[in-house]
Amino acid sequence: MTLIKSISGIRGTIGGKPGDALTPIDIVKFTYAYCAKLRERISKPAGERYKVVVGKDARISGEMVENLVVGSLLACGVDVVKAGFASTPTTEMAVTFEKADGGIILTASHNPKQWNALKLLNEKGEFLNAAEGQAILECAEQENFSFCDVDQIGVVEEIDFTDRHLDAVLALPTVDVEAIKAAKFKVVLDAVNSVGGIIMPRLLKRLGVQCIELNCEPTGQFAHNPEPLPINLEELSRTVVKKRADLGVSVDPDVDRLAFICENGEPFVEEYTLVSVADYLLECAEKAGQSGMTTVSNLSSTRALRDVTEKHGGVYHASAVGEVNVTTKMYEVGALIGGEGNGGVIYPALHSGRDAMVGVALFLSNLAHKKMKVSELKKTYPQYAIAKNKIQLSDNALIDKILSEMKKIYANENINDIDGVKINFESRCEWVHLRKSNTEPIIRIYAEAATQEAAEELAGTIITIANNIINA
Repeated sequence: MTLIKSISGIRGTIGGKPGDALTPIDIVKFTYAYCAKLRERISKPAGERYKVVVGKDARISGEMVENLVVGSLLACGVDVVKAGFASTPTTEMAVTFEKADGGIILTASHNPKQWNALKLLNEKGEFLNAAEGQAILECAEQENFSFCDVDQIGVVEEIDFTDRHLDAVLALPTVDVEAIKAAKFKVVLDAVNSVGGIIMPRLLKRLGVQCIELNCEPTGQFAHNPEPLPINLEELSRTVVKKRADLGVSVDPDVDRLAFICENGEPFVEEYTLVSVADYLLECAEKAGQSGMTTVSNLSSTRALRDVTEKHGGVYHASAVGEVNVTTKMYEVGALIGGEGNGGVIYPALHSGRDAMVGVALFLSNLAHKKMKVSELKKTYPQYAIAKNKIQLSDNALIDKILSEMKKIYANENINDIDGVKINFESRCEWVHLRKSNTEPIIRIYAEAATQEAAEELAGTIITIANNIINA
C-alpha cells in the first residue's frame, strides 16, 4: 500500500517501510511537523506551554500509534491530554473543553483494521485548512528536526471526555429528551467493535432508549467492513427484524458517520441521515418564527436536502467535497445544519464537526414528534437514488481534459465547477458529478435520479462520453 498524505493528515496501512505504509518514522515526522507549525500558527509568551489533545478509536494499532504520537509531542515540549478511547467528535470537543492549542485524532475512519491515520485539528477542534495542512506536509519532509531539552519535556494528563460530550448533546434545546423517553424506542446498535460501543450505549441509555448491542466490544477486530453501507449491515438488518426493534443504528469506527435501518430491515440510506435531521431542525426553526435558514452539503450529496430546505422556505448551498470545505461554507452562510451524504451530520449549535451522537439524538427527537415508523418517515422525503462509479486513468492530464470537455458539451445545463464538474439537469431533477481523486489517477462519477435504474443510465451515458474523449 502507499502512504496517503493529504491536507487533513496522513494515513496508511500498518506494517512495511516508509513510503509504502504508515511507519513509526512517518508518525514521528508528521507529529514533529504538526508541533513546528503549531508554534508558528499560535504565538505564546516565553515559558507558556502548548497543549494538544490526543484521542483514538479502538484499532488494534491504536496503542502503538498513540505511544509514538504522545512521545513525539512530549519530546517537542508540548503537554498532552490523552482522551484515550474517544470518538472523533469527542476529541474535537475536548480541544475546546481543555482550551488546548490543537488535537490529533488517531483513526482511519471507515477504512479496514490494517489502516490507521493521524487527523490534525486546530485550537477550535476543527480540521486544518488547506494551507495549514500543506505546510505540515512540507515541514515533515525536512531533515533538520530539533527536539527540546530534558527540562522542557511535556507532561501527560489522562481525561475521559465521553460524558461531557453527551452532556452537551443532551443540553441542546432541539434534543427533546422527554419526548424520546416517552416514545420508549427499542434500538439495535452496531458499533463495529470500536469506540461507538462505548459512547453510543451511554447516550441511548440517557435518552431512555432500550439498546440491543451488536458488535459493541471495542476490540478493534471489526466484525464486518466498517463502512456503514447497506451491503455491510445485513446482520444489523436481520437483528432489527428479529428483535422487533423500532430502528437500527450503525456507526463507523470513529463515530462521525451514521446510518439507520428501518423497522422492516430496509436501509434508511445514509444519504438521508442528514436530510431527516435537517427536516426536523428546519421545522423547529419555522415554529420558532425563524425564516431563511440555510443548509449545506457537498456536491456529491443527494438533492433531497435542497428540496427539503426549500420546502421550509430555506436556502441550500453546495460546497466542494471534504468536511473542511463543508464547514467553511457553513461559516460563510451561517448554516443551521450541514454535512455530507455519507451519514455525516454537522450541527454548529454543538460544534463544527461530523457527530453521530447529535445525529442520533436529533433523529430520535424527530421520530418521537412525528409518531410514525422509520419506514414511514423515509417516505415523507423526496426519493432519489445515487449511482457511484469511477474510471481508472493513466494520468491526471486526461482527467482535466474530460472535465473541460464535459463543461463544453453540457454548456446549456446548470454547471457548478468549484470541485470538478457537476451538471444539474434541472428539468428532470437529475445531476451528475465528476471529480478527480486527491490520491490517484481516478475520476469519480456520481449520478442521481428518481430511480436506481435512471441513475445508472445517466452515469453510463457520462462514462461513454468520457471514454470517447479519452479515445479521441
